[in-house]
Amino acid sequence: MKILVTGGAGFIGANLCQTLIERPEITRVVALDDLSTGAAANVRGADVTLVEGSILDRPLLDELVGQSDAVVHLAARPSVPRSIADPVASHVANATGTMYVLEACRRTGAHILAASSSSVYGSVGELPRHEQLPTRPMSPYAASKLATEAYVLAYGASFGLPALAFRFFNVYGPLQAAGHAYAAVVPAFVDAAMRGKPLPVHGDGMQTRDFTYVGTVCEILADAVVRRVVSPIPLNLAFGTRTSLLSLIDLIAEQLGVPVPIEHLPPRAGDVRDSQAANAELQVLFPDIRPIELEVGLKRTVDWFRTLPGYSPQRRSS
Repeated sequence: MKILVTGGAGFIGANLCQTLIERPEITRVVALDDLSTGAAANVRGADVTLVEGSILDRPLLDELVGQSDAVVHLAARPSVPRSIADPVASHVANATGTMYVLEACRRTGAHILAASSSSVYGSVGELPRHEQLPTRPMSPYAASKLATEAYVLAYGASFGLPALAFRFFNVYGPLQAAGHAYAAVVPAFVDAAMRGKPLPVHGDGMQTRDFTYVGTVCEILADAVVRRVVSPIPLNLAFGTRTSLLSLIDLIAEQLGVPVPIEHLPPRAGDVRDSQAANAELQVLFPDIRPIELEVGLKRTVDWFRTLPGYSPQRRSS
């Protein structure tokens, strides 16, 4: 099998490329990435072909999809705050870009897997959140990801395209970038803690998330590619855990063995208060997948940070 991963040099994409090349059924992996948030170094040394380019480049998409049996569509403009700062850019990358990917897949019949987000549930109050609940996006990012999954499922229904859309819930792990304004919560917290800086907590810290280790996500994506799994509904990709940000901070402090100061900041527009997945639908299609526990995933994440410049043991304990 030949697989194209859009956003393949990004956090999830690069981890997925590594997982895919370890599968004997897969003979070639191509990562398409414009390197706006990804990095070539993430796939350097792996048996992966990196193509620097955009999903908005339709001739390039046609060429690459035409050489592929399946497409894992991860390319996107991430971050709720980033979408509030520039809603149009998020729409173009996430909604229009997905349409271009789907059109390329429709021409060849390639199997497509696409990443949506738990943010599509928005202000729906019921927990855990299951796929039959209404969607009420609270940010342009969430709306753009709802468009992503809706288009993917519509192409499956209208054109018979083999398609599968996943709703990711707070994925974390190695290669997830820190040190910028739109960093996700786990790398932002680990980065601050290892530099001896206060951890930035927006709100009271009692908001909860269903954290999912990137290795588990990649295992499911790879299995879905090899078995050509499809679904007429989006699937939550998480395992029903619920951890407050303050509890997350305690776990990080335990991993580092140092006190972790906190700086409370105003709540951010568009942020969901609580998030937790129901995963019955996922378990039906992927019954053999067992998630990595948060404590184990955080240890692996911290261990990866320790390999980076600027995170020496002396600096962490100072």
